Amino acid sequence: MSSQKQFNVGIVGYGLSAKVFHIPFIALTPSLKLHAILQRSPKEGNSAPHDHPDVRHFTAFEDLLTDEADLQVLVLCTPPDTHYRLARAALEAGKHVLVEKPFVPAADEADELAALARAKGRVLCVYQNRRWDSDFLTVRRLLADGTLGRVVEFETHFDRLRIQAPSGGWKAGMAMKDGGGVLYDLGTHLLDQVFVLFGMPSGVYGRFVRQREGKLVKGVAGEADEPDSITAILTYEETGVVVYVRIGVVSVESEQVRFWVRGSKGSYHKTGLDPQEEQLRGGGKATDAEFGKENESRYGRLSVLQDDGTVSDRTCPTVQPETYLKFYELFAKAVESGKEEDVPVPATQAAQVLRIIEAIKESAKTGREVAP
Repeated sequence: MSSQKQFNVGIVGYGLSAKVFHIPFIALTPSLKLHAILQRSPKEGNSAPHDHPDVRHFTAFEDLLTDEADLQVLVLCTPPDTHYRLARAALEAGKHVLVEKPFVPAADEADELAALARAKGRVLCVYQNRRWDSDFLTVRRLLADGTLGRVVEFETHFDRLRIQAPSGGWKAGMAMKDGGGVLYDLGTHLLDQVFVLFGMPSGVYGRFVRQREGKLVKGVAGEADEPDSITAILTYEETGVVVYVRIGVVSVESEQVRFWVRGSKGSYHKTGLDPQEEQLRGGGKATDAEFGKENESRYGRLSVLQDDGTVSDRTCPTVQPETYLKFYELFAKAVESGKEEDVPVPATQAAQVLRIIEAIKESAKTGREVAP
């Protein structure tokens, strides 16, 4: 029997996030043990007590927090407008905390929680799992090894064909001011990846659109003005890099663009999404032999400048993924060490991404470039 120390984990919320992205990975992480689940209203067909009879169950957050002696880690899988309050209470109670993205609606709230975690000697992490997407890891490798030379333009897309507005669930109705909407939901992923690659931009320009209605949104004054599509341009004065962030719902394409990176020595073009989410939603497991691996037909295209001035095109194999299991491995190590520098996605970085989001919102409102 292993003598490795285990940390008891409590899950707050029992929706798709908990069932697909957290509980299965906790089960595969040796130093973590699922200890408790909070589900406010279990019902037939959606019941944590039925699905996990061997763990403790709660219907109120306050009751869960009183289990202080046995519970070391809380994972918040609730809507973003609850994250600040719940994370603060959990940290005050001495718990390590992992928060689903989007983290919190405002950068100053993120700063406050990061400072509280530091004062309490607890780790606070944000679940930006797409840092471990295979296509993003491929882009990181291409930039790190200099294959593309000096990057001049970077496009990152989350485009879809969804003419009909979604209905049901918090994502369909939560306003941007509360951490809802496309900018926080999908934009957080794209902007977090841009931040990892390039850091903070010197300037941000944003435009909001309701593509389903063909309407520009110049300012978000109420729910009726919430955009369904976003275009943002991030500029980096010192390096000259221009980043285009695009999220659309009216994109009639057989293969949706994901990345298009242009550099002085080459370009990389990629369509389609990393397969991990689709596999997990379909019942796949991280232990499956093909988990996270992309079919060769979905590989990106690499164009490289030759010595004679011609351009050579070839298929660019997607790197073998570390998968989302790597995130949990790193998070578990951070819990064990208690060190902020070991946290795979620290709250301080999430705060910087929120500053970019706030600059995009301000730019969309004023029509001007904004420094985050």
